[in-house]
Amino acid sequence: MNRKQFILLLVLVLVIGAAGLVIRQRGQSSWQSAGQAIGRKLLPGLPVNDIAQITVQAGGSELNLARRDNVWCVRERSDYPANFADLSGLLLKFADLKVVQSEEVGASQLGRFELLPPGAGAKTATQIEFKDAAGKTRNSVLLGKKHMNKARGGQLGGMGGDEGWPDGRYVMVGSGAKTLAVVSDPLDNVQPKPDAWLNKDFVHVEKPRTIAVQLAEATNSWKLTRAAETNDWQLADAKADEKLDPAKVSGVTSPFSSASFSDVAALNASNAPAGTTLTVETFDGFTYVAKIGASENGNYPVNIIVSANLATERVVAQDEKAGDKAKIDKEFKERRAKLAEKLAVEKRFAGWIYQFPSYTVDSLLKPRKELLVEEKKEAAPAEVK
Repeated sequence: MNRKQFILLLVLVLVIGAAGLVIRQRGQSSWQSAGQAIGRKLLPGLPVNDIAQITVQAGGSELNLARRDNVWCVRERSDYPANFADLSGLLLKFADLKVVQSEEVGASQLGRFELLPPGAGAKTATQIEFKDAAGKTRNSVLLGKKHMNKARGGQLGGMGGDEGWPDGRYVMVGSGAKTLAVVSDPLDNVQPKPDAWLNKDFVHVEKPRTIAVQLAEATNSWKLTRAAETNDWQLADAKADEKLDPAKVSGVTSPFSSASFSDVAALNASNAPAGTTLTVETFDGFTYVAKIGASENGNYPVNIIVSANLATERVVAQDEKAGDKAKIDKEFKERRAKLAEKLAVEKRFAGWIYQFPSYTVDSLLKPRKELLVEEKKEAAPAEVK
């Protein structure tokens, strides 16, 4: 090798080395840029107090949760009140979500992570938008496939198989984003399902005094009464051969005491349920009248109207001491105030049709004879051979 060839070879080595160094530095710069987000919040500065609407889109479906008169509602359920605990928990979760891994990705890779624009097609994302009172989007996030916790490690691009269990979610912030991130929460509850966001509080029937069920067949109807909370239940207008079975009655004496509906719709002339009427009167002066329709798809449609007579004043016995009288009167007034508040809350349920699972209503629709002690049939005399 002569001097000229040696110089050319040396120059070639230097050029290749310099090119490699540039490529390496660019790669490091790219990873450092993505890596800078690790440990930081996904949505820094999310204005939680300014958010007045949350929209979730996925698979061609849409959910809108909106704040009206300081009450969060589910728009797809005629503005029925939303579960504030779940909703506020969602807002606080997104305000605190932190990035645990990130990487720059191209448009051709989005389907792999199920982060294509939301729609009815395959590999599409779930999109959640946070809007202010004017309807302006303040933040939006695309939620892709779940990140799977697997025994073996790997780079971001090699994760997300069917093995293991979900421990996070692939996400992208904003529109036109090029950075794919992973957060350490699968965000399972972010779905456009209106029934999952309803406030499931309902009436609470306390201290029932009478329970009456009017069925379509009059002979199947019945009414139970008791003179005091500690007394046994009695069948009103019982015939001589009718005796209540305590074991059978126990299943009907606590109607709607802890009821939970599965879905709701606004009441109108076309969907008012009919067929069975349940009427409950309580020792506190409340009256609950529930109209129950025919079961469909494992649910009963129920409309309930609540009223109360709270006007009766307490009568103080003459032999009560003045001090005792004042104390008892105070307790009575406090109790009356709580009952008035309860009435105001429960009267709001009148304008809706509630879907109750069959198992919560079936026991209330028993015909009269199924509450009675069964007659014992005398055994036939043994045949003499």
